Order: sequence, then C-alpha cells, then structure tokens
Amino acid sequence: MNTAQSAIGFLRSTSVTTLVQEEIVRMILSGELDAGAQVKEFAIADRLGVGRSSVREAFRALEEAGLVRLEKNRGVFVRQISDDEAEEMYSVRAGLDELAGRLLAPRITDAELDELRRMVEELEACLAPESFETYFPLNLRFHDRIVEMVGNRKLLTMYRRLINEMHLLRRRSLLKGGGLLVSNEEHRAIVAALASRDADAAAAAMRDHVRSGRDRMLAANPASPRSAA
Repeated sequence: MNTAQSAIGFLRSTSVTTLVQEEIVRMILSGELDAGAQVKEFAIADRLGVGRSSVREAFRALEEAGLVRLEKNRGVFVRQISDDEAEEMYSVRAGLDELAGRLLAPRITDAELDELRRMVEELEACLAPESFETYFPLNLRFHDRIVEMVGNRKLLTMYRRLINEMHLLRRRSLLKGGGLLVSNEEHRAIVAALASRDADAAAAAMRDHVRSGRDRMLAANPASPRSAA
C-alpha cells in the first residue's frame, strides 16, 4: 500500500470513529443513555453498521473526554458524576466564564453582538420541552461562541474540555422547572452586559448564569442532600 492509500485509509477510519463518537454523545444528551448505563460495543456497531474496532476507538476518545468509563472485564459505562464533582465542575466553569466575559466586553464588536442576539432569538423559539433537542446544541454554541470571540486559544481549549464532561449534568438542569425560559433570560442579560462594554458587569452576568445552572442541576436531583438544603 502506498502513502496516499494509507492516508486515505486513515482518514476514512478517523471519520467513522468521529461519527460513532457523535452518535454516542447524541444518545447521552437525548437521555437515551442515562448516567451509569452500559454502552454495548456490539449494539453500537450493529446500530451504525460499522466495525467494532471503530467503536472501540470511539470509546477510548470518549473516555479521554470524560464521558464514559471503561471497566476491565465489565464493559463501557456512561460516567456518573457525584454532587461533589459537579460542584467542582461548576466552580471551574464559573471562573472560566467570568474571565471570558471580562476579557470580551471591552473589545466585542457590533457585528459580534448582533450574532449573539440572533442566537438568543433562535433559542427563544425552542423553549418548549419537546424542542429540547434543538435548544441544547444552540445553547452550547451560544456559550462556545462567546469564549471563541475572546480569541484566547488556551481558554477555549480548557472551556471545551470541561463542557464535554458537563454534558452529563446539563440536560437535567435545563429541563427542570422552566429552566429553558430562565436560562434564555439569563442569555439576554449576558448579551446586554457585553453590549455595555462593562467588563465587571459582563463577568458578573456570565458567573451568575453558571451559578443558576448549578442550582437548577442540584434541584433536579431530589436525592441530593444539597437539593434538600
């Protein structure tokens, strides 16, 4: 096999693995795979019509991303996150978002503000619980785009890594007690703070949104002692 053929084979393999990863992530976000559920290699391979080696590669990538855990002689399971770990994640997320707001506010352009406003309007059209599958990726893109606008690659890398793990928490927090409506009102507050070009106001709006998300997540878990408190 020549070099070109090897490269094509690698790209095809990588593409299939990426598609498998994306489907498993979709299943987690949709609630089809709950926390602690086993993800069966043969079932995924059969469902997607791919080789089991591609599924195994996807599992390894998802484990590295913090979404699944591989247990020797037992299989692959969607990660379960304790309340303590969830608190740690939200604390770090609040710090990253606060920094993003502080850095972006003084330099954000009118065109970027218009882009964020359009995203908020798109989200506004998807507030019904049955529209969650549309709302969720738009919500992710809104926040990712804010951090992306900052132009700090290290911040963006750290943010995206953390958000991947937080996929396991955020579905239940957004669906709890009018969470979509409340969340999008907070998005409007973030855009307004950024539009003021006030670094402190933008940092506070970003931080408060994350803290509200944490509170909704805890409220969505009645078994949590913090929820009871």
